[in-house]
Amino acid sequence: MKYSRRIIISIAVLIVGIALFVCSYAGLIDSFWSGFGVGFVIVGALQVVRQIKYRSNEEYKEKVDVALSDERNRFIANKAWAWAGYLFVFAGAIACVVFKILGYEELMMFSSFSICFIVIVYYISYAILKRKY
Repeated sequence: MKYSRRIIISIAVLIVGIALFVCSYAGLIDSFWSGFGVGFVIVGALQVVRQIKYRSNEEYKEKVDVALSDERNRFIANKAWAWAGYLFVFAGAIACVVFKILGYEELMMFSSFSICFIVIVYYISYAILKRKY
């Protein structure tokens, strides 16, 4: 069975997760990395299972291929990303005001910089896409 690049990457993520967890358990790195490792193990394992299911189940493969190539699905996905961006900016703005009122200057600055970053990324993306289309 020939392995695709995706399954190899998923296995690599799984191995890195196990290595992080073992190194943390052995005391070589701090406990933060054990949680990160467990997350990698879960994501890697789920991706490997998904890739195996994709290869072995024709019905699932057809469903995934249709979902990835369907224009309606792409439109909905793009709308969801747009809504997520809008909600992020509004939540960041509200958090900025709340943190300022509560006196958490560092968190207020982080919220402000996050909003600035996403707005800059938006304008750069808009300029690039405007030229392209």
